[in-house]
Amino acid sequence: MVPLQAVFPAAVLALYLVLWQVDPAKTIMALRSSMSVLSHVLLPLCLVFLLMIGMNVFLKPPHFTKFMGKGTSIKRNLLSAAGGIISAGPIYAWYPMLKDLREKGVEHSLLAVFLVNRAVKPFLLPIMISFFGWTFVLALALLTVAGSLCVGFIVGVLVDSRPRHD
Repeated sequence: MVPLQAVFPAAVLALYLVLWQVDPAKTIMALRSSMSVLSHVLLPLCLVFLLMIGMNVFLKPPHFTKFMGKGTSIKRNLLSAAGGIISAGPIYAWYPMLKDLREKGVEHSLLAVFLVNRAVKPFLLPIMISFFGWTFVLALALLTVAGSLCVGFIVGVLVDSRPRHD
């Protein structure tokens, strides 16, 4: 049986071979263009791969649990934002931990800050920078963090101030 990871490259190769039969000149031009894009993103992809390995080895969901219930409101919001930024993996894998945090008394506002900041991924920043530049990526990341704090505040006003009926 063919591994699932090999299906896409095999399909692309087959498509190039079919197109080679139709128009070899345009196929060569398309292949050169594809190689140019690959060479442009190869280094950032390698950095992404190394960062993902490091995050999966050293940062586990329980590490965040012990920090989100301690400290001042500003400190907890910043820790929640940092936790969201460095969290890895599919979001549904984090739901049980977030539910557990909620049951232990962590405010909905902190959970909202965490969830919004999952949009900022450090391991994707090198690729984003290579495509969009430092200014755009830095502005987007900072505005996402600032926006998450606003969302957390609004969620806190709407949900945390009401009596709990969980």
